[in-house]
Amino acid sequence: MPKTYVAVDPQGARVEYRDRKRWGWALSVVYPLMPFVGIAAHAATGWQLALALPLLVSYGLMPLLDALIGEDENNPPEAVVPQLDDDRYYRWLTWATVPLHFVALIGCAWWVGTQALSWWAVGLLAYVAGTDSGLGLNTGHELGHRRTAIEQWLARLVLAVPAYGHFTVEHGRGHHRAVATPEDHASARMGESIYRFALRELPGGIRRAWSLERERLAAQGRRAWSPRNTVLQSWAVTAVLQLGLVAAFGAVMLPFLAIHNLVAWWQLTSANYVEHYGLLRAREPSGRYEPPQPHHSWNANHLVTNLALFHLQRHSDHHAWPSRRYQSLRHFEQLPQLPSGYFGMFPLAYVPWLWFRVMDPRLLALPHVRGDLARVNLDPRRAQRLRAQYAGAPAGPLQGPPAIHR
Repeated sequence: MPKTYVAVDPQGARVEYRDRKRWGWALSVVYPLMPFVGIAAHAATGWQLALALPLLVSYGLMPLLDALIGEDENNPPEAVVPQLDDDRYYRWLTWATVPLHFVALIGCAWWVGTQALSWWAVGLLAYVAGTDSGLGLNTGHELGHRRTAIEQWLARLVLAVPAYGHFTVEHGRGHHRAVATPEDHASARMGESIYRFALRELPGGIRRAWSLERERLAAQGRRAWSPRNTVLQSWAVTAVLQLGLVAAFGAVMLPFLAIHNLVAWWQLTSANYVEHYGLLRAREPSGRYEPPQPHHSWNANHLVTNLALFHLQRHSDHHAWPSRRYQSLRHFEQLPQLPSGYFGMFPLAYVPWLWFRVMDPRLLALPHVRGDLARVNLDPRRAQRLRAQYAGAPAGPLQGPPAIHR
């Protein structure tokens, strides 16, 4: 039975809440072991193509389950959120996931290094391993927002698996401050393909993280090349892990790890692309951007993929209130809503003309946009073309964004 939380709301009424997803969150823990499904299938059948089975599950079965099972709009009552946040079961799940990402990568590397695989099968398993480590970036995302020393260290460890140790610095102190503005390289612009976006986002993240960490250390009187540099700490773990795999299994690890790392980075780029596409924070009279609000992120309440991603898809509440743990994130009405979970949206983004056809009308139809391109984060390269294309777009009734209740 789900655990019952009992509290008293501000009006003095008794509140009871059961998290019916409590045991379902374990899907986020076991999902990193998905590559072993393909390895087991290959071992049983001898078919190298069976190594792709995890991709079929992620990009075939998961979107289908999202469509069949549907969305979950349940919110925990605010009165019980402190109890939810203090329940160590939820953080133990994120902690337990960290070593499993190491196990998954080492297991895939072992299979490549000990089996007689075709070159394309090596690439295929590297791709599978990379998508799996992309999930590790999601785990690092959840842990990196926590303030405890152990969770900060666990974030650096799991980010070391795909060599993306700069992410916590870049995301927390960079992206969250600049989100949904033209200045943010991690916020996609309307009319910008994911491929053009990647050319901004990938190098921009490394540059911004290094700059932010250098500034932090300089304020302490330390140099950037210091053992206290959290980016270097994570990269050092990467060097030990990946050079160790090369030493253990030979030169085949070089292309394997190169593909693995690039695919993992691409997974994060895909998430960043779909999470803020075209959304724009307004400028206040002071010239500053308004604080991030729920309507500055695309949200997705699809139950199955949220259970596999530690609620990452409830991105709207996350950006409005980053300190909330995943189990407490809320649904809001009248938010930008994605038509599918991330496993369905990523392949859509990889076909730009289809992405634009699906998402541009959805973006312009938002209550706080209602066809006004001045309220949209436009790609400067395509701004003139988009203005001409949507000059006659119908405008619906203007509605205010949903209020945040913290």
